[in-house]
Amino acid sequence: MRQSTGLEGFRFQHQALPDLNLSEVNPQVDFLGWHLRVPILISSMTGGTDEALRINANLARAAQVVGVAMAVGSQRVAIQDPSCWDSFRVVREAAPDIVLFGNLGAVQLNYGLGAADVRELVQGLGADGVFLHLNPLQEAIQEEGDTNFRGLLNKIGEVTRSVTFPVLVKEVGAGINPALAVKLARQGVAAIDVSGAGGTSWAQIEGLRASASGRKRLGTVFRDWGIPTVDALLACRRRLPEYPLIASGGIRNGLEVAKALGLGADLVGMAGPLLKAARESVDAVVELLESLSWELRIAMFASGAGDVGALRRDGRLQPILR
Repeated sequence: MRQSTGLEGFRFQHQALPDLNLSEVNPQVDFLGWHLRVPILISSMTGGTDEALRINANLARAAQVVGVAMAVGSQRVAIQDPSCWDSFRVVREAAPDIVLFGNLGAVQLNYGLGAADVRELVQGLGADGVFLHLNPLQEAIQEEGDTNFRGLLNKIGEVTRSVTFPVLVKEVGAGINPALAVKLARQGVAAIDVSGAGGTSWAQIEGLRASASGRKRLGTVFRDWGIPTVDALLACRRRLPEYPLIASGGIRNGLEVAKALGLGADLVGMAGPLLKAARESVDAVVELLESLSWELRIAMFASGAGDVGALRRDGRLQPILR
């Protein structure tokens, strides 16, 4: 059985008389001081190729229309090859008003990069902040992965203290445990994306990419490794009651977005379904984002929640007891 997000273990209490007008249900949120019409983050995906340029442009234009946040894929490729910058710069050109985050693997702080490089990536993108992503399992399975993660916590803290924009941290689909979340918060990290297991398995993808049979086996063995999205979110929220948390990892529809918000997320990240739509067209991404927003609003309405904060109150979301 494949790893699950854990969201299927919860359901909203239906309100047959919600005492609401659906047209007045408000999914808007404020996140790190920015206002979003829909509490969705287009999670980090791609960059550095001609196809990535088209995908990022489609995602950005749709984000501008619907009013969601966006993060780009790892910008390390642009450091190595400046000709790749166009595939990232197109995002701000296509979406001048969205909340936008850059992205770099935190492990690169152990391989010669520092705060000045992070600052350059953010400025070059025209971003509002940056994600430093953690991916030890993925790097371990990559044939030429960067696997020296020693001392990174302090280096992340050095970056947060050296820049004027928010530094966020995320996993890539294996989850963040609460002890680490507390340490990151103490280092000045502005928000954490728990990015739990239950969605894309980068261990499996790296195994499929590998040429050596042993590496391919690793992808299969560790395919379901990680902390499920719900477990990571709940544990981090218990330890950090007021801290900004993003939930991502296997979230596929607006009802699941509502559940993640009800379980304590401030923002919900999605990638896979949006990537598929972005390969098609801007209109396909807009249609999907608007569907997600509509599904979220219906979940709020049918559970009697007039705003996102109300999703967390009064026991609206409850575990399913078997």
